[in-house]
Parts: sequence; C-alpha cells; structure tokens
Amino acid sequence: MKSVSIRWAKPVLALAALAVAASCTLPRVGPNKREIYAGSVQKQGDAFIVAVNDRVTRATAVVPALGFSRSFTSAGKLTSDTIRPGDVLGLTIWENVDDGLLADQGMNATQLQEVQVDGEGYIFVPYAGRLRASGSTPDRLRRMITEKLQDQTPDPQVEVRRLAGDGATVSLVGAVGAQGVYPIERPTRTLSAMLAKAGGVTIKPEIAQVTVIRGDQQGKIWLQDLYDNPRLDIALRAGDRILVQEDTRAFTALGATNTQTRVPFETQDMSALEAIARVGGLLSLSSDPTGVFIFRNEPAEIANQVLGRTDLQGAQRMVYVLNLTEPNGMFLARDFVIRDDDTLYVTEAPYAQWTKTLSLITGTLTPFANIRTLTR
Repeated sequence: MKSVSIRWAKPVLALAALAVAASCTLPRVGPNKREIYAGSVQKQGDAFIVAVNDRVTRATAVVPALGFSRSFTSAGKLTSDTIRPGDVLGLTIWENVDDGLLADQGMNATQLQEVQVDGEGYIFVPYAGRLRASGSTPDRLRRMITEKLQDQTPDPQVEVRRLAGDGATVSLVGAVGAQGVYPIERPTRTLSAMLAKAGGVTIKPEIAQVTVIRGDQQGKIWLQDLYDNPRLDIALRAGDRILVQEDTRAFTALGATNTQTRVPFETQDMSALEAIARVGGLLSLSSDPTGVFIFRNEPAEIANQVLGRTDLQGAQRMVYVLNLTEPNGMFLARDFVIRDDDTLYVTEAPYAQWTKTLSLITGTLTPFANIRTLTR
C-alpha cells in the first residue's frame, strides 16, 4: 500500500508543480479575484472594493430622474381662439353707407383675406392702422377694429376669422412615425396628442425618451411615464421642439460570461441579475459565481454613503462584489441596480485554470488518463 502511494505521489507533485508554473502564463479572460483585491485602497490601490449587502443596494439604487420643471407643467392649454404671431386672419367689414371707406362702388362689404399677424404680433387694417392682434381673441380684435373705424364710417360691422394653428406650430423629430412641423389645433394641444398626430413612436416604449425644448429651457421624460402620469402630459406652446429618441444608456460585460460586449438598456432600470441574464448568464464550466464584480465611477455623495464617510470629493472608483453562492446572494443581485457605463466582470473559476493547465500539459488526453501515464 505504501509503495502505491509513493508511486502516485511523485507524478502528482510533478503535475501540481507544472500546473502552478503553467498557470502564470495561461491565457485568461482578465484578472482573477486576488488581482482585483490587490488594487483596493486598503492595499495601496485606487479603488474601493465593497461587498454588496442590503444597505449597499439601497444606497446605490439610483435611477435617472426625468421630468418637466414647474414652468412646463403649470402652463395652461392654449385656447383655439388665441391669436399668435404668424396666424392668418380673414376680415370682413360692412359699412352702413353706399359709398364707404373700404367698399367698392355699389357694395357695402369689404373682405380682407389672409391678413397675417407679423412677428411682433401686429396687423394692419386700412383706416384703422396698425393694431396689436397677438394675445387677443377674434372677438376682442373685432371690437378694437370697430372702435378705430366708427369715427370714420357710420356703424361699421366687423367679422374676424382665425385659421386655428397657422401660427402656432411645433416640430417633431426623431423616432416618430412622421417627422415634421405640426399646428397646435384643438385636438393636439397636449404632448401625448401631438405624438399621436405624428404617428406615435417607432421604438420600444420602455426605452423611449421624449425631450421638449422651449426657448432656452428643456425637459425630458420617459414615454411610459407620460402615459402613466397624466400630470406630465404638458400643454404645448408655439415653437416647441419635440425630440423622441432611444435611451442611450448601456453597460459593458466582460470576463467569464456567455457574451463580452456593450449591452444597451431595455428598461428604465436593470438589476445585476438581469444584466447577467442579458449576456447569456454564467458559464457552468468556467464562471466563478463568487466573483461577480461591478466597476463604477461613483459620485462622491453616494460613495460617502456607501462607505460611511463624509470626506470623499469627486467621483470615486468603486468595485462592488456579488457572491451568488451566499444564502441571499441571488436576492442581492436582483436588488442591485446597474447604471449607465457600468462594467460587469465575472472572474474565472479556479477549476477553469486547472483544466487549461492540464490541457496544456497533457494535450488531448483526459486528466485521469495522463496521471496514469505518468505513473508508468
């Protein structure tokens, strides 16, 4: 029995020595756990390595907050009667005389077609002069013209017609059914109605973002929030520019995963567990479930909260560690929120390096067959 043990001991020791030597130069997908921990602040590195727990998941659960400012949400709907710069008006003036100021010979009515409100909000009416029309209703403008003319012609009667929306327009670009310039009319006074008018969005609603630019202000919301919260369905204003675009956030997956790539977000928020699933999950023969790392540049406010400090300033390099083999490891991975530009890295299991070493040493033979060969 002793001779058998000695007979096996030498080749096994030789194989182990070769494995250690070979593992130093074997191809790898990236650093192992020991090398990552060597870069921690505690070991004179420049990154804080933090094991994820319930407190950490709460402190780091930050989802981009999108929404409109009060100036957007408090703006009332435009009435269809409000006259604005660019509107085109139609005027009809009746005079109670046969030979009036404006009417042709033998007629007592004069039509002024396509009187456009200029950029400053004014129109010109013969004998009434330059009148401010912007901000008025057709009825108020009618009274203004009547007052100007009644001293020059007896009992004038004035009609003002407005073609709704000719001067109040918005532009829609991006991922909509039909890009273009659209008038604000009675059915399209709100953001959601205008998007519907343009044929809706052409990307997945879950990742669609809507930006409204109004003068020097702008607001952005998720399309889904627009329909879930009616308060966000703002009233439009002339000159608004509406941009619909896909969420540009993404994370990078590296290491012992099924896919190494940059992965776009498909929902407003994404957990570490969902991120792992998005790249095909862990590899049963090479991934180390105790070595799931998330690399991130964390804002100082969150970094201080995670580390229980108050002195950190500026973005901090943080490495969050997930151990999926712990009793609550899967729950923590489900609750840990992935953010834009995160790097998800999974280390290789020690077994993977061991099998690579054996393959390098023994070629295509199985490990047990080669140990048997070495004993001969």
